[in-house]
Amino acid sequence: MTTAPDDARRDAFPYQAMRDVVEQARDSVPGKLEITREGIVHDMTSPGGPHGLTVLRIRKRIERLMPDELAAHTGTPDVENRAEGVLRHPDIMLVAERDMETEGAFDPRSLLAAVEVVSRSHPDNDWVGKTRDYPLLGVPVYAIFDPRTGSGAVFSDIHPTPEGPRYATRKDFVYGEDVTIAEWTVSTRDLPRYR
Repeated sequence: MTTAPDDARRDAFPYQAMRDVVEQARDSVPGKLEITREGIVHDMTSPGGPHGLTVLRIRKRIERLMPDELAAHTGTPDVENRAEGVLRHPDIMLVAERDMETEGAFDPRSLLAAVEVVSRSHPDNDWVGKTRDYPLLGVPVYAIFDPRTGSGAVFSDIHPTPEGPRYATRKDFVYGEDVTIAEWTVSTRDLPRYR
């Protein structure tokens, strides 16, 4: 669910004000709070169940293949571009450990890839909002796993468009197939589905 200003009211409710609201509410509100150009998005993602198990299995499968200096990070902080007014929190961030040695949000351009597991409560946040925001932030690869349908997609090759940067390449997959995320190919077998 998106709350707060649309483009017409954006100037009256600047990014820093939304950032302050997110920081103050983060520990008392379940799920994730993120900021897009449309306002604050509240995603009621449950940390357990099929969503959490999918995140865990994908993270483990990718980390087995990565060199030691890289991580498939699932914690905080967020990725942020203040100039664009966007704050996102990927389920998994593929990032070099040296780029994690920072205070505050990660520079989204330091990510090798972002991985999201579609939430049951707000699928458009992953399929629409993040396919718009991640190329804007400079995240080179974006992978989506959708437990609703047992399918997903990997987006890459950022290119300019009149609406802003977008991914030029989309590779769809169904659960059971191998999928390549950045440089690493992982199995999608045995990933749970929503019931």
